[in-house]
Amino acid sequence: MKRIILIAFLMMATVCTQAQSLVTPQASPTQTITQNFSVGTIELSYSRPALKGRKLGVELAPFGKVWRTGANNATTLKFTDDVTIGGVLLKAGKYGFLSIPGATEWTLIITKDVTVTQPDQYKQANDVVRVKATPVKLGNKVETLSINFGNITGTSCDVQLMWDNTMVSLPISIDTDAKVMKQITDVFSKDNKPYYAAAQYYYDNGKDIAKAKEWIDLATADPANAKAFFMYMLKARIYKKAGYETGAKAAAEKTIATATEAKNDEYVKMAQDLIKTL
Repeated sequence: MKRIILIAFLMMATVCTQAQSLVTPQASPTQTITQNFSVGTIELSYSRPALKGRKLGVELAPFGKVWRTGANNATTLKFTDDVTIGGVLLKAGKYGFLSIPGATEWTLIITKDVTVTQPDQYKQANDVVRVKATPVKLGNKVETLSINFGNITGTSCDVQLMWDNTMVSLPISIDTDAKVMKQITDVFSKDNKPYYAAAQYYYDNGKDIAKAKEWIDLATADPANAKAFFMYMLKARIYKKAGYETGAKAAAEKTIATATEAKNDEYVKMAQDLIKTL
């Protein structure tokens, strides 16, 4: 009798162990995307249901009802820096991303509640901002819900939701210039000053070109940067923009010499092209 009980116990233990080790694919796979944005990042986490013959707005994400904007757990957006959505400033942090789909208009909701998975859990009092979005008809059907980042610039991007034949976008903006200028002020109060990076930012963003020239001169004067062909290329561009063609040509020629030594044909060509414009 004891032997029978022992055998039964071992069989049950084996079945339990096998059950515990069984891993099956998620019906709606979870995806987490981290997008570099401005001087920080945005992290999106959501689960991706598939149509499987069903229709958006009817069997899936019914029109007129609050939707978690995904499946399984709540969909969330996490910002490392303050951003602006729908004219509202959002402090850095983690937020829920909900939506109310519609045939001609969607309502996209950023909420303080990061746990909403069902309509009856939603409380409008937790809304941070609501944005109206006009759906765009896609040429091709998207079988699996796709949310990603598009139209990315240094100051703005869109969170783009695509499913079935529909796309809706949530515009996000950020005051990059204020953040970078504060950094420049802070770091230039210290001994190790990032002259090259500051000059690059000023040149790229149309700021004081005389200050950019001053900083790139200091950067290239450092003996440690004697072979930094990319710095000399920036110097050539800054000098040209500032109206110093002779200096621009000299910096471009220095770029060619140092880039040739480094076997970087791309910078050699860029410097040659710049000289042709002087």
